[in-house]
Amino acid sequence: MGKVVDLQTVVKELENLRKGKKVVFTNGCFDILHAGHVHYLNECKKLGDILVVGINSDNSIKRLKGEKRPILPLELRAYTLSNLCAVDFVVPFEEDTPYNLIKEIKPDILVKGGDWDINQIVGKDIVESYGGKVLTVPFKFNISTSKIVEKILERYR
Repeated sequence: MGKVVDLQTVVKELENLRKGKKVVFTNGCFDILHAGHVHYLNECKKLGDILVVGINSDNSIKRLKGEKRPILPLELRAYTLSNLCAVDFVVPFEEDTPYNLIKEIKPDILVKGGDWDINQIVGKDIVESYGGKVLTVPFKFNISTSKIVEKILERYR
């Protein structure tokens, strides 16, 4: 079995793996993977034992970011994420938010980037209902996929 799995598979796998271990969950588009993503995912992994990353589907990204996104299709984004040492599972999702994933996975720790207000993090209510933690990780690099796209466009105008 690879690291890119559906929700049912990750829930089943976690039944066996989570005994005595902390499951960390985060999510995002991870469109053009960059140093900020890698730092963030490494920091997420340090918070527990098993890192599960929810990744937005192409249609979900289009709804959230507009018709010109994603730059890279889901299969390439998931493949890249799944080959990072920090990542244990990558779970694609179609919805605009990972609420259903969080509800089913029941992570011990839910994490988002430092640009998120902790009270606005989707799934906070679920995780805190059973005593889990909701945390943010500060950015180390001033970079984003949007900034990369803009820089490319500026250079070739």
